[in-house]
Amino acid sequence: MKVLVTGSAGQLGQDLVLLLQKQGHEVLGCDRQEMDITNLEQCVEVIGGFGPDAVIHCAAHTAVDAAETDIDAAYLINATGSRNVAIAAERAGAKLVYISTDYVFDGMGSKPYHEYDNTDPQSIYGKSKRAGEILVQSLSSKFFIVRTSWVYGKYGNNFVKTMLKLGQEKPLLQVVDDQKGSPTYTVDLARFLLELIQTEKYGVYHASNSEACTWYEFTQAIFAEAEEILGLKFTAKLEPCGTEQFPRPAPRPRYSVMEHLSIRTNGFEDIRTWREGLRDFLRELKE
Repeated sequence: MKVLVTGSAGQLGQDLVLLLQKQGHEVLGCDRQEMDITNLEQCVEVIGGFGPDAVIHCAAHTAVDAAETDIDAAYLINATGSRNVAIAAERAGAKLVYISTDYVFDGMGSKPYHEYDNTDPQSIYGKSKRAGEILVQSLSSKFFIVRTSWVYGKYGNNFVKTMLKLGQEKPLLQVVDDQKGSPTYTVDLARFLLELIQTEKYGVYHASNSEACTWYEFTQAIFAEAEEILGLKFTAKLEPCGTEQFPRPAPRPRYSVMEHLSIRTNGFEDIRTWREGLRDFLRELKE
């Protein structure tokens, strides 16, 4: 297949490009330098010129707190940019994968959100990503909307790397224990996306590693697994705390566990548990 990946320098984008190449697909990775998604003409030219079978749209404005004040930038990239990519992909006759987020829900639930639950984003980031979903649904005839959560991987900065560092530097580490979700390893997500684009099973998907934890429980697991796999020694005393102790400009979902209804009903194998994903990530770091 010929696959174009936007946001190819990001955490997910880099793993996707590597995986696609390894599987023998022809890949064009586009970051800001290669294609400015906020420029419709450029999107049409680049995507049309490459003529992909599928476009995986990873590029996004993900600075959740910054988006609360720079509203225009969030919508320009997440809504207008996604519209541009959708128009260009549709003209090229390509399937389109739009990477979305757990932030499209209000995060106030107590049972896992499935794909057809009502969305109710509470932050500008979540609202702008939801706007992108709506534009993709209305402009593309062959779309997959894939919502994911708590993403981490080998490339770029993320929660796991931060905790590995702070755990060795700080005497005390307080981590939020009242926000629950599913950590997602980029490699596992990339594998699922690769499987998805080779089908015509269009629609909305929730794709994260399976099972759930709080950020505090995730940190406990990171320390335990890193001691065993990487032989690290952590000096930090780990303490659970509440969201109120870390006020942030953008509200965080208290509960963002997502039900993998579409994965099951479309006959895909569910993504493995977050703990298994974490162990493989740490082994990857070790290498």
